[in-house]
Amino acid sequence: MSRLDPQALLVLPVLAAITGWSCAPDIEHADLVVVGGTVLTVDADFSVAEAMAVRDGRIQAVGSDADIRALIGPDTQVIEISGETVVPGLADNHLHRVGGGEGVDLSRVRTMDELLGAITERARAEGPGELVTTNSDWHEGQLREQRLPLRRDLDQAAPGNPVVVVRGGHEYILNSQALEKWEITTETPVPEGGRITRYPDGELNGELVDTAKRLVTLPERPPRDFEERIQDQVEEYRTLHAVGLTSIRHPGSSLEHFRLLEEMKRRGLLTMRVTFLMRMRARSAADVDAAIDGWGLEPQAGDEWLRLGGVKLGVDGGFEGGLLREPYEEPWGQGGTYHGLRTMPQDVFNEVATQLGRRGWRVATHAVGDLAIDQVLEGYEAANEVTPLAGKRWAIEHGFIPREDQFPTMNRLGLLVAGQHHLYVAGPSLEKYWGRERAEWVTPMRAYLDAGVMVSGGTDSSVIPYPPLWVLHHFVTRETISGGVFGEDQRVSVEEGLRLITHAVAFLNFEEDLKGTLEPGKLADFVVLSDDPREVPADEIQVEMTVVGGETVFER
Repeated sequence: MSRLDPQALLVLPVLAAITGWSCAPDIEHADLVVVGGTVLTVDADFSVAEAMAVRDGRIQAVGSDADIRALIGPDTQVIEISGETVVPGLADNHLHRVGGGEGVDLSRVRTMDELLGAITERARAEGPGELVTTNSDWHEGQLREQRLPLRRDLDQAAPGNPVVVVRGGHEYILNSQALEKWEITTETPVPEGGRITRYPDGELNGELVDTAKRLVTLPERPPRDFEERIQDQVEEYRTLHAVGLTSIRHPGSSLEHFRLLEEMKRRGLLTMRVTFLMRMRARSAADVDAAIDGWGLEPQAGDEWLRLGGVKLGVDGGFEGGLLREPYEEPWGQGGTYHGLRTMPQDVFNEVATQLGRRGWRVATHAVGDLAIDQVLEGYEAANEVTPLAGKRWAIEHGFIPREDQFPTMNRLGLLVAGQHHLYVAGPSLEKYWGRERAEWVTPMRAYLDAGVMVSGGTDSSVIPYPPLWVLHHFVTRETISGGVFGEDQRVSVEEGLRLITHAVAFLNFEEDLKGTLEPGKLADFVVLSDDPREVPADEIQVEMTVVGGETVFER
């Protein structure tokens, strides 16, 4: 792939003779054209073109190579893509951050010995008695052994140090010294909405799930001043552009984070289009009012760069705490009665959701299991009785295990599902937790689409790796990293998969008229791929260029 430099403009008179371009004043010359390849528009008909023109940050035209070359003027930037493929800018419906934060990096370990060895190495570097923590950017599904490191494993790795392994956003695993440090014993009361797990012999295995994590207070990252945090965010978005992301949805963050993004936009530093959900832990209507009044924000305020998308709530745990109608296959020492974790009581959820609706805020609720989805539907029904939800596009986040009896209610209320490819990494673990039948059904995109439920795709990074082409690959193939294919009958076509991470995310955010497809008048957000995903598996494709609003933000 190459671009014309200023000297190359000398050839434009020859090009004009070939293409029919002239200096006639009634021709609106493009600022940028992409020619010489394949353009997958992802429009309603999934039209395929050869080239595309951009003017004033928006798509001017999509069509044949000859038609688009006719729009080349003396100042037009020309991108010759030499048979590569252009798709709309890729989007992520649920992205917290890149990477898993501070601590021992476990993202690249592939065996239990490698994981424990990394902890041992850090313990030696820190010295006896010093706290060792890990990042959260890993999952046991990436390990050959496909199991968690538990207390006795960690005791062997670092017998002289307290160790806290951070696993995703819902779990810590402690060694014996860490349990002693925070005075957690077999007599410690289990917090509501949490779990303190044991070995079969009744001894603590070090696992603290959801609200039980509050028993541990980890040291905070050294303070970063405002300018440093802006630079961190700039670098993070640069990393995401390199995998083709042009739009992301931050699912539940702080007012401080939103203000930082506002300042980045004001300075012209915001290169990612961001939909932002506010985080809320309200337990009553009064808490809702206090939070909203404290924010001083209008619901759905914003523009094409930064837009409020609602409020994030949660009603159950994650992989290890999804609230299910039927008990887990793995008994967790509870005699086969464990159904998961309910992190918000039903009556509280109903009250909070209803008050958010009254105040004009959209709601998006974390719900993994089918029983959790039942709870969300009941709460949304309560809100609907006070403030009709039709057309409001309230959402269910994750929706791992829906049931067919829930689809009619979802459609009647006009709900959307923001689903992610957790199964790609966690398939074998979910099979251990929930049994093969339920694991095969996790995030059933085929079923959602066939039922008419509007569903979109994303990652849940940093819980799951952030490349969007992995999302496409998983939902098209249902392959997992280490467990083979799960739920072959839930495969979607490449065309459907591309829509999940482009147009469907735009629709989720009320932005389908702005982006998500390559059509004249829409924002010029697009990605140049090394290959056509209809012909080459998505996990083998490279991102060659990422463009936002007609400006290149990444080029290989």
